[in-house]
Amino acid sequence: MFPVELHGTRARTLMWAQEQAIEPEALRQLRNIAALQWVHGVRVMPDVHLGKGATVGSVIAMRDAVSPAAVGVDIGCGMESVKTDLTAADLPDNLRGLRSRIERAVPVGFHAHDRAVDVDRLRPRVAASGANTATLSAGWARFWSSFGELHDGVQTRESKAHKQMGSLGGGNHFIELCLDQDDAVWILLHSGSRNIGKELAERHMAIARALPHNTGLPDRDLAVFLAGTAEMAAYRRDLTWAQEYAARNRAVMLALVCCAVQDEFAERTVRFDRPISCHHNYVSEELIDETPMLVTRKGAVRAGAGDLALIPGSMGTRSYVVRGKGNPDSFQSASHGAGRRMSRSAAKRQYTVADLVTQTEGVESRKDAGVVDEIPAAYKNIDDVIAAQQDLVDVVATLRQVLCVKG
Repeated sequence: MFPVELHGTRARTLMWAQEQAIEPEALRQLRNIAALQWVHGVRVMPDVHLGKGATVGSVIAMRDAVSPAAVGVDIGCGMESVKTDLTAADLPDNLRGLRSRIERAVPVGFHAHDRAVDVDRLRPRVAASGANTATLSAGWARFWSSFGELHDGVQTRESKAHKQMGSLGGGNHFIELCLDQDDAVWILLHSGSRNIGKELAERHMAIARALPHNTGLPDRDLAVFLAGTAEMAAYRRDLTWAQEYAARNRAVMLALVCCAVQDEFAERTVRFDRPISCHHNYVSEELIDETPMLVTRKGAVRAGAGDLALIPGSMGTRSYVVRGKGNPDSFQSASHGAGRRMSRSAAKRQYTVADLVTQTEGVESRKDAGVVDEIPAAYKNIDDVIAAQQDLVDVVATLRQVLCVKG
């Protein structure tokens, strides 16, 4: 059944979704992307939907060029998860106390920590429960010392970046407690590079739009940087740093949540497996059709043979732990989630708080007007999305939410 080819494109575009199921504006975006002279090929995941500049759920292989819009403003956004040795039987009947504990540990929305998280103090607490602390241990001095090399326009943001390290953000970002098919408890979270990644992305997008080689593009938001130029080097430097910030942000958050869970079950030592982590808004250098390419995944994960990845649904459905099959047809990629089927504004117009309460029954979560745009009905059916990519991934675990923290 899949993939299907999107006809009328300059670069070959293969889709794990039927053309009639994709909104016309997203199809127009995909054709605009495939029209760029630097694009070798485009791959479209089953969670595809309209995005800013480039389509969410797209994988784009370029020769000697990269488009900042094909990464997006939340550079390095992705997922982190860890399985615990807790089971459903260990959980209290009411999870509100645990949700409050997590919300005290991890700032949400526009909030940040009052002071930067002391990773040196956090690390031994996490290690005592057997959790992997590799990301918490390595390279912090090097990482922060390179802040001064970033774009001049963000140099006043270093203090904010420190305080936002280990914070969630808003929108579709979340922290969840889930149960797998065997009733084992998992922690699952979704976040990115916070304000610093957004500011870096927007500044480089503006630079790219002003470059003369981008004149006459079908969409100026798809402006590219070219290999061998100072602008490309500056963007790749800042992009790499922001991707690392996002990964470290998730690692710190996961550690804080693990500590909150341990505090909730103080009468015993909670054990944690090795975390699973994956970006889904990023750039990497890869061999595509035996040729070195710059691959951007915007709302897509790498699904190389054996790669573990996380594909979340919505706050009232299911999420999946998957293992990649390394399918070259998809540029070794898979979806990053369920994907929205309606915009945030449309969801707010169509649904009420009462609808949200009904659709998130059994999940300890916010149930107010501030998160109606995240109502499960605003998203595609996650089971259909997983079914459409059986040639891309194998399901390792199916997770159902019992607690969800949102900004």
